[in-house]
Amino acid sequence: MKGYKEITIDLKSAPNRRDKMAIRELNSFFNPDDFTIYLNGQKMTLYLRALDVQEFVLVKNTVEADMGSETHSLLASIEQSILNIKNYGIKNGKRVFIDFNNERKVKDRVVKEGRRGKYFYAVNHKYIDQNTQLPDTFQNQIICGDSQKVLEKLPNNCVDMVFTSPPYNFGLDYEDGEDDHNWDLYFKRLFRILDECIRVLKYGGRLIINVQPLFSDYIPSHHMISQHLMRRKLIWKGEVLWEKNNYNCKYTAWGSWKSPSNPYLKYTWEFIEIFCKGEMKKPGDKELIDISAEEFKEWVVAKWSVAPERKMKKYDHPAMFPEKLVERVLKLFSYKEDIILDPFNGAGTTTSVANKLERRYLGIDTSEQYCETARSRLE
Repeated sequence: MKGYKEITIDLKSAPNRRDKMAIRELNSFFNPDDFTIYLNGQKMTLYLRALDVQEFVLVKNTVEADMGSETHSLLASIEQSILNIKNYGIKNGKRVFIDFNNERKVKDRVVKEGRRGKYFYAVNHKYIDQNTQLPDTFQNQIICGDSQKVLEKLPNNCVDMVFTSPPYNFGLDYEDGEDDHNWDLYFKRLFRILDECIRVLKYGGRLIINVQPLFSDYIPSHHMISQHLMRRKLIWKGEVLWEKNNYNCKYTAWGSWKSPSNPYLKYTWEFIEIFCKGEMKKPGDKELIDISAEEFKEWVVAKWSVAPERKMKKYDHPAMFPEKLVERVLKLFSYKEDIILDPFNGAGTTTSVANKLERRYLGIDTSEQYCETARSRLE
C-alpha cells in the first residue's frame, strides 16, 4: 500500500488459529489508516504511518495475556520490528514514519547555505589536497618520546585520523608526573602538539578529541580546544556526548545548597569533538567499510551511552577511555587499513583497538611504562 512504512517479517511456519486471533485483536485497537498488520501464508506485513509506541506495547501485552504465551514469539517479533525503526518524527505523542521530514525541508537549501557562509571560519585555508605515505618505520609502532618532537619527523598529510584524549590537567597521578600545570602553559603545550597533528593529518582526514572540562576550575577546555582548531581552519563536523552514566561520581558538594548563590553543576558525560581537514568527505574503498547498518543507525545519534573503563588498575593508568568508545569512533569515521594516530597514547587503548579492527596505527607517549603496556596489549 502506498503512503505507509512497510515491514515484511518471514515466519518460520504458517500462523495457527490462535496467532491469527491475536493479530485480529491487535489490529482492532488501532486506526487502520495509521497501523495495520496483514498475514499472507508464512509472511506477515506491517503497514505503519503513525503509532504511539508506548500504547502499542501495552496493547500487545494485553493481547498476549488474553491469547496465551504461545503467541509471545509472534507478537515479540512485531514489537521488535517497530522498535528497530530508527528514522521517524514525533507528532502528538506518536512516532510518524512517513513524510515526517516534509515540514523540515528548506527550499533552495544550497543557495541559502551559500548566503549564510557554511563553515565560514574554515574557508580560504592553505591545506594542500595532496596526501603522502607514512614512512614504514612509523607504521604500527608505539614510540616513547615527546609527541611534538616525534611528529616533527613525519611528512605532511600522512595519517588518516587522529583520535586522542590528552591529559585533563585534573591533578591525576600519571606514571611520568603530576597533571596539574598552569592552564596557560598547559594549553600552549597542547596546542603545539595539536598543530603538528593537523600538519600530518591527510586532506579529508579527521581529528577527533575526547575531553572533559575541569568544571571546578571553570575551564571550558572542550570549547577552548575547539576554538583553537577552528582558528586553524579545521571544519567542525560535530560533537558526541559520551554519557558515562556515572551518577555516583565523587562530588558531593553542590556549591551553595538550595541557593542561587553558587550552585555547582554535576555532569555525567564527556565530550568528543570531531573536526575535518580541508573537506568533510573522506573518500575510501567500500570494501574496507566494516560498520554494520544497525551500528550506523545507532551511532550517528550523537549521544553514546558507554560505561567507563573498568580496567584502569590492571593497566596502572588513572584515566583511560573504554575500548567500546574507540571502536565506535574508528568504525564510524575511518576505513580498514587507515592510519590512526594517538599522540597521547597512554596505556594503548587506541592502538589496541585499531589493531583489532585492521587499522594501521602510531601511538606516542612520554612514559616508557605506558608504552610497554601498550605494546603488550597488541600481543
